[in-house]
This record gives sequence, structure tokens and C-alpha cells, in this order.
Amino acid sequence: MKANRMLGFACLAVMLPALVAAQSNTTYDFDRTASFAKYHTYALKEGSTTGDPLVDARVVGALGAQLPLKGLSKTSGPPDVYVLFHMDYDKQQEYSTYSPGPLYGGHGWGWGWGWGWGSGISEVRVRDILVGTLTIDIVDAKSNRLAWRGVRTKEVDTDDDPEDRDKAVAKAVAKIMRHYPPGFDDE
Repeated sequence: MKANRMLGFACLAVMLPALVAAQSNTTYDFDRTASFAKYHTYALKEGSTTGDPLVDARVVGALGAQLPLKGLSKTSGPPDVYVLFHMDYDKQQEYSTYSPGPLYGGHGWGWGWGWGWGSGISEVRVRDILVGTLTIDIVDAKSNRLAWRGVRTKEVDTDDDPEDRDKAVAKAVAKIMRHYPPGFDDE
């Protein structure tokens, strides 16, 4: 029985990083010397696009909806900041276990439920998942220095229809932009 418990802990230790990686995560960072109050206009600049023009258009549209909410207006003249986005995909493995019966149970002696009969067999399933990382950079146009960066990592549902993709991209951009400008989080 001790071997079964050790095997269970070993499986958990192996699966935990994969489970954590598959969940969504949003982070941001910024240059503390940047003058965010002076940023009023922006222009889009090409970053590392997704390679899919439909997804790129969704990201640009979502940025167009979020940036005015943050006090930034698009300009055709010289901007205060450039906004770039980068998209990266990574294949990861997700592990899940299923145990058809109790690991410890039945009848016997000892503490708690006791030592007894039960199934110590678990089934481990491995599934490939696609994880996308969207990075939005805001670069000071005068100094050409990175002023702010927001990153969101999340599992990509490859079975989504176009409407669901629209919503997913809009939600990802909104979650990233929630942290801009620094110090004014909506959380």
C-alpha cells in the first residue's frame, strides 16, 4: 500500500506542472520611469503576428476597442506610443488520472478507514493541447523604449467557431489591458 501512495504522489508531481501550464495566466510589467500620463495617441506597429490573418485582424480589432478606454487615440501622425502584439503557440501535454475504485478502503485494522482491500490502479490519460501566448507591448515613440508589456497565456480551443474566437481574443486583450496604465487595475 505504501508503494501505491508513493506512486500517487509521483504521478501528482509529474502532472502538476502540466495542469498549471494549461490554465490561463495574465501578467504585466512596466518601466517605472515612463510618463504614462503623457501618452494620448498611438499607432500600431507590426510585431510577431500569428501567421493567420483572421486572428491578426481580431487582435487589431480588440486593441482598437480597448485602447480608447485607456485614454489612447489612434493617430496617423507621429504617435506618443507604438502598440505591437506578438503571438506564440506551444504544444503541451495535459495529464489526467482516473481511479475506478478507492485506493484505500474496505475492511481491516488501523487508523481511519484502515488498511484493507481496494483498487490501487489508476488510469493515466495524456492529451496534447495547444497553448497560445499573446503579448502586447507599448513602446514610447520618442525614446523607442519599451514602456509597458502585458502577457496572457491560455489553452487554445481549436474547435471554436468564428464567433467564439472573436470572443476569446476580445477577452484576452481586455484581460491584458486591464493592467494599463500601471496602478489603475480594475481588479
